[in-house]
Amino acid sequence: DPTDQNTALDGDTVLVRCKPWETYGEVLRVITRAKDFIIGTFLPRGKRLKFIPDDEKLQDKLITVKYDQDFLPVEGMKVLCRIQKYGTAIVVYVERVIGYKDDPGVDILAILLDHDIDPQFSEAVMEEVKTIPQEIQESDKKDRVDLTNEIIVTIDGDDSKDFDDAVSVTPVENGWVLKVSIADVSHYVTEDSALDKEALARGCSTYVTDRVVPMLPHELSNGICSLNPYVERLTLTCQMNVNHSGKIAEYSIYPSVIRSTERMTYANVNKILDGDETLQEQYSHLGNLFFDLRDCADAIRANRTAKGAIDFDGTETVVEVDEKGRPIDVHARMSGHAERMIEDCMIAANVSVANYMKWLDVPSIYRIHESPTAKKMKEFVRISEGMGHKLVLGKTAIYPNELQRYLASVHDLPEYPVLSTMLLRCMQKARYDASCVGHFGLAEDEYLHFTSPIRRYPDLIVHRMLRKYCF
Repeated sequence: DPTDQNTALDGDTVLVRCKPWETYGEVLRVITRAKDFIIGTFLPRGKRLKFIPDDEKLQDKLITVKYDQDFLPVEGMKVLCRIQKYGTAIVVYVERVIGYKDDPGVDILAILLDHDIDPQFSEAVMEEVKTIPQEIQESDKKDRVDLTNEIIVTIDGDDSKDFDDAVSVTPVENGWVLKVSIADVSHYVTEDSALDKEALARGCSTYVTDRVVPMLPHELSNGICSLNPYVERLTLTCQMNVNHSGKIAEYSIYPSVIRSTERMTYANVNKILDGDETLQEQYSHLGNLFFDLRDCADAIRANRTAKGAIDFDGTETVVEVDEKGRPIDVHARMSGHAERMIEDCMIAANVSVANYMKWLDVPSIYRIHESPTAKKMKEFVRISEGMGHKLVLGKTAIYPNELQRYLASVHDLPEYPVLSTMLLRCMQKARYDASCVGHFGLAEDEYLHFTSPIRRYPDLIVHRMLRKYCF
């Protein structure tokens, strides 16, 4: 009942007194507010402009809008208003003009701001950024392994601007020496700094239809922290000895300094692997790097598959927009050998670092994925058998290789996309935890996120733990 809400708004955490023999209660007080702002648009209502909240649940509320004397509301103006008073009549103050409702990208920006994701960084953060040098100092190289003379490359999408991982590989008699070097963001973003607090609040970079809202300012994410080609950068390297069976026989993790030999794209690497002679000639100075990397990554993937890792063949959807922000095409993002190659190298590094942290028994944050519940799997088995496909599971536990074999058995059938999607929805969501309980989907006993500290805060925590306890 609206009369029992006691100024509470959608999403607020409240203390409620239940009414005897009723299905509803009375809000005694609001414990925490979900939001302290409202986003809306000035639109004509009769002969005057009225502030209409974007959130339909607030559109029946009485809202009084205040603003500076020199502020002039204009039809179609979209604004962010800070709530000054809660109650039957909500009082808000216009704090920021977002744009105009028909302007390109304003709708996306409003959605971002409504979820407390601001593309702009505070003055305190930007002032701190100014104190960070944009070139490596000689003192920074102390106690680091010098890899600047090695052939090492980044491989990313065509539009990527921040490069936080680089790879190199050397064939040896019993396999390969694979080095995955990751930007040492923890060297620049120190604990409890303004930058750190902002990165923690954001949690990760946010990817929407027409833009990326970075976790760190571009001056860092595209600058000194990005493994740009031909310049020295500070990194943490996970060096792995991978045998021909794809097993990691040995590994070591150490601070390093690299100089990326080339900035490669997935598209070009795929063409090189497919035999494009022009590109092979253009990058001949890299030798057989991409073919060696492919062979090493294929062995790693084969080993992971043999252990029971599940591949759901997920397809990423891309929405293309024109210069006015209007969608013009929707298509699946194509993934080739180069994308899988880098994925396999990153997973191998994440597994190695997780194993190292667990072996040392030092604090860390792991990426865990627990096995699906028996209830969900029982329902899936019922539906699958109804479609003519039997799935036999163990009586005491569910193992990833059982699901892997099942998916392989139906892979070429027309109903595979439906079955694969249904099985994926039976899986529990992967999450972060201080306890290492393994990753069901990857069939790994230890796993964490180490390879993307520019865009994921948990990776930055892992880097700090390595720095604090291991180096």
